[in-house]
Amino acid sequence: MNERPDENFRQRVTDSFARQNAMRTIGAALTSVEYGVVEIEMPFRDDLTQQHGFLHAGILSAALDSACGYAALSVMPEEAAVLTIEFKINLMSPGRGERFLFRGEVTKPGSTIIVSDGRAYAIGDGPAKLIASMTGTMMVVRGREGIAG
Repeated sequence: MNERPDENFRQRVTDSFARQNAMRTIGAALTSVEYGVVEIEMPFRDDLTQQHGFLHAGILSAALDSACGYAALSVMPEEAAVLTIEFKINLMSPGRGERFLFRGEVTKPGSTIIVSDGRAYAIGDGPAKLIASMTGTMMVVRGREGIAG
């Protein structure tokens, strides 16, 4: 990662997340922003489940993608943005819990490509349960009209 983080990285991530209509729609909230690590949480909602009553894989994927992308944005200079170009998700256990935690962490920073890893946890009675993992590849975007961090 960059030796010296942009001192405004937390505000840039927070401001960008506030513009994310998809995360607002699913009731997700940005709960932690550190340099290279971002956490998003959301409560269980019946309207976000699939036919068996588990959190839908598409919702889980969207939240993990955002956590990974915002982790990548946190290590970028002020003038750069990021866009996901690829991700792979492993669904390890049904999405069942009172709430969910999505943690993204930069694995390999770069000036054009960043790799982030994500973990999703179901939280309820007892310890948090790992339910999914993701590896995402983000491209760094600079000077493109309409795309800002």
